[in-house]
Amino acid sequence: MITGGECCRRWRYWNFVPLTLGSWYSLAVPTLSPVRQKTAVRHRVIVRVTHWLTVVAFLALVVSGLEIVISHPRFYWGEVGNVNMKPAFTLPIPASRDTVPTGYNYQWPDQNGWSRYLHFEAAWVLVLTALVYGVWGLVSGHFRRNIIPVRGERNWSAVLSRMAKYLRRAPPDKREEKSYNVLQRVTYLVVIFMLFPAIILTGLAMSPSFVGAFPAIALIAGGKQTARTLHFFLTWSLIAFMIVHVAMIAISGFWRRMRAMTIGGGSAAEEDR
Repeated sequence: MITGGECCRRWRYWNFVPLTLGSWYSLAVPTLSPVRQKTAVRHRVIVRVTHWLTVVAFLALVVSGLEIVISHPRFYWGEVGNVNMKPAFTLPIPASRDTVPTGYNYQWPDQNGWSRYLHFEAAWVLVLTALVYGVWGLVSGHFRRNIIPVRGERNWSAVLSRMAKYLRRAPPDKREEKSYNVLQRVTYLVVIFMLFPAIILTGLAMSPSFVGAFPAIALIAGGKQTARTLHFFLTWSLIAFMIVHVAMIAISGFWRRMRAMTIGGGSAAEEDR
C-alpha cells in the first residue's frame, strides 16, 4: 500500500523528469524565430532631405516664376529692357499689365505681388539646400563615388551604349540597382554643376539688392536683361530634365524608386528582385 508521503514523492519525480528533459531539449534544439530582413539603403538621409527640399523649392519657383513672366512676357538682351525697346522675342500670351503691349485685348489677373515674394523665399531655400548638399558631397566623397563616371566609362561609347539600352527597354543590371549608370551620372553632373549654378547666378544677377552689393555679378551674366533671358531658358531646361527624370523613374519601377528616395529603400530581398 502506497502511503501519502510516497505518493507525493512519486508525483514530484514523474513531473520533474519531463520538466528536466524539456529544459535540456530547449537548450539543445534552437527554436525558429522570425527573420529580420536587412534593409538595403540606397540613398543617405542628407541626399533624401536635400532632394525633396529642392523639389519643393523648384516647384514653387516654377509657379511663381510663371506669374512673374506673365506680367512682362517680353525678353531682351543687355542691361536695360522696357516696352519702348524692341524685344529679342515675345511670348505669344497676354500680359497681366495693360502697359505691356502683347497684341491681345485682355490681360491676365495680376499676381505679381505674392509671386515675387514666393520666388524670393523659394530661391534662398534652393541656394541654402544646394550649399549644404554641395559641401557634404565634396567632403564625404559622394560626388566622386556616385556622380562622377567611373574610369572605364568616361567615353562616348559607354554613354551611347546605355542610351541604346534605354531605347530597347532593357532591364537594369544588378549594379545599377545600387548605383547610377553612366548616363545618369553624366546627366546629374550637368544638372548639379552647370544648370543649377547657372540658374542661381542669373537669378542673383536680377536682384537689385544683391547687384548693389556685388555689381560684378551682373557683368558676369551679361546684364540684367540678358540674365533674365538666360534664366528663362535655363528654367525650361530644368523642367525638361524633371519630366524625363520622372518618366525614367516610372519606367524603372516607380514605387521602388520612391521608397529609396523617401525611407532609404526596401528590404534586401526586394532590392535584389
